[in-house]
Amino acid sequence: MATNSVYRTASDLPGVIPVFPLPGALLLPRGQLPLNIFEPRYLAMIDDAFLSGQRIIGMIQPLPGQEDAKRPALSEIGCAGRITQLAETGDGRYMLSLTGIARFRVVEEVTAATAYRQCKVDFAPYETDFEARAGEEAVDRDGLLKTLREFLDTNDMEADWDGIRRAPTEVLVNALCMMSPWGVKEKQALLEAPDLRTRAALLVAVAEVALARDKPSEVKPPLN
Repeated sequence: MATNSVYRTASDLPGVIPVFPLPGALLLPRGQLPLNIFEPRYLAMIDDAFLSGQRIIGMIQPLPGQEDAKRPALSEIGCAGRITQLAETGDGRYMLSLTGIARFRVVEEVTAATAYRQCKVDFAPYETDFEARAGEEAVDRDGLLKTLREFLDTNDMEADWDGIRRAPTEVLVNALCMMSPWGVKEKQALLEAPDLRTRAALLVAVAEVALARDKPSEVKPPLN
């Protein structure tokens, strides 16, 4: 999804951003992540993001095993997004959409007076994230669609195949990664994949492992 602000390089983004640690939530460049915000500290984070004029939030996962900690240790890599839609619910919550911009590496967590956490981050290792559709030609799209169909059929799920066929490869790969039902480790691996081809191949590999696990074992006839 496009945003009203244009981000062409790492220098277009702030060096310190608020971060939202959320296990299982994956944001990728140009992907859309819906969020239901209700905790007071994160409501304040949203308000401050608008007051700053930047509307930037960093999504990041806690380290595996830290999901239930009060102040979990953070993964090293996250993805920054811009708030592109916001609605108030009338009961103290925000419903919003975050549109991914680029991944970042956490340099350090900064001491802040806010209840939410803030980090000094480095976008420089992910300059290709600012280029839409980079690396699409290297993706095995046919193999991805074959595995997707098998996964959906195995799990009795339906999909809008006309929409899938029309979707640009980057949109398709990143959307499938973000919607995938995998855990923290798998989502982090998808986030950290160095390029679109590797991310698509990893998505296929994880899906194939799940398919192999879910298939009934072959019953061999008894020996006479």
